[in-house]
Amino acid sequence: MMGKILAGVIVVTALIVGGAMYYFQVYGFYEPIPASVQGGNVRMTTLFGEAEAVPAEGFEGIDASSSPIRYRACFTLPMSTAMMTETYETYEGAEPRVAPGWFECFDAKAIGKALEEGEATAFLGEENIHYGIDRVIAVFEDGRAFAWHQINECGATVFDGNPAPEGCPPAPNSWANAPQAPERTE
Repeated sequence: MMGKILAGVIVVTALIVGGAMYYFQVYGFYEPIPASVQGGNVRMTTLFGEAEAVPAEGFEGIDASSSPIRYRACFTLPMSTAMMTETYETYEGAEPRVAPGWFECFDAKAIGKALEEGEATAFLGEENIHYGIDRVIAVFEDGRAFAWHQINECGATVFDGNPAPEGCPPAPNSWANAPQAPERTE
């Protein structure tokens, strides 16, 4: 009898913890970004390397302070893709990150497929919006646009515990004194 009670307690505890983990991963940390925060603008990097505001319509966005790569946004840009490719820096290797299912305007699989098939073009929104993280904007021919944060080469290297590659900005000072993994002496 005692074993059944203990098993029941374990199962109930596991269900509660599992439910809490699911909630926090999918809902708990995300907050909507009001369009007023964007000021009706989204920033894109010009061919000269300067991020400038471009007018965005119908902005919907989410973000979370728990991670710099949880940003997702949907909006419309009134400019043609041809004009944007002559003005703004394109982004190689864009890989849309999956958004929570409840953020319905952002479909990472459809955006990724459109990028692969040339139906959308990826642009650099802002490089190193957080250290090692770029904001990427995918724009469709009809003006629909989607933004997300993606780890860049500098971030991938530094986040793995290695020194920043040549051409990357130095890692933030708070990381300079972080303990390093001991070297193996086998």
